[in-house]
Amino acid sequence: MADANVRIPAETRDRLAEVAAAEHLSLRAYLARLADSLLTPAERAERAERARQELQAWNGYNPDAAHTEDLDAELDRRLARASGR
Repeated sequence: MADANVRIPAETRDRLAEVAAAEHLSLRAYLARLADSLLTPAERAERAERARQELQAWNGYNPDAAHTEDLDAELDRRLARASGR
């Protein structure tokens, strides 16, 4: 495996190194494990589409874009009310 240099602020590096040490990992091993646990935007979109298809197959629910926007707006209103905004 080829190594790469990534320029980040020293404070960020030190924080990541502290977290890695607490898990008994080198910074390199910690960052590799972290990268393996994250999804790319394309992977997230693929997973969301697969979930949408499975939900539709399971119960027939298939909202259009306008319905989804209405639901998102309602959720935003409820979250704002719950957080006192």
